[in-house]
Amino acid sequence: MRGIFLSASVPVIGRGNYFQDADPFLIQFAVREFVMTALGRRKIVWGGHPAITPMVWAACKDLGINYSDAVVLYQSKFFEETFPEENQLFGNVRYIDAVAGDRNASLLRMRRSMLSRDDLDAAVFIGGMEGILDEYALFREFHEHAEVLAVPGPGGAARQLAQRLGAAGTEAQLFDLDFTRMFHTMLNIAPDEPRVEINREVDKPPAPEP
Repeated sequence: MRGIFLSASVPVIGRGNYFQDADPFLIQFAVREFVMTALGRRKIVWGGHPAITPMVWAACKDLGINYSDAVVLYQSKFFEETFPEENQLFGNVRYIDAVAGDRNASLLRMRRSMLSRDDLDAAVFIGGMEGILDEYALFREFHEHAEVLAVPGPGGAARQLAQRLGAAGTEAQLFDLDFTRMFHTMLNIAPDEPRVEINREVDKPPAPEP
């Protein structure tokens, strides 16, 4: 299954001007619509964020797809004291060793490991702060011709990125909130594309009778 990288977060005050036009509800809504569109059709890859991981978990649970193989969560051990409790629910978290005492170097190590995957065909950017721009630059370093979708509607760094890329040239595009249509169209995922049920209990052969 080919993969899509998700970069998303909810901006906070004190980290640039990203929070000024950000709508936390729309960020969460867009993340959920993306996961509901792509889950089981593409492998979703993202770096653990305390505001985003619980949303991905909830969508996985609602769809009833075995998330252990349908998603891949990357996490730097630098943040192990503040990992979201949902980390424990995912069966394939990739924990990347920290660079002792260096937050930025630890993040870079984790991001390079995550974004150098050769199964990524696209990236989606929603909300976020400076990390959105850093991850976009790294994604392009490894995947020069892959599809990039910066979702402008919820604001944040992703809106700035969309404007930089010329993907939000009109006011209608800048405030487009039809996320489901956007994901189906831009990521080439048909609404009726079947979801792959990966390693579900119902797919296992019955146990032999005693």
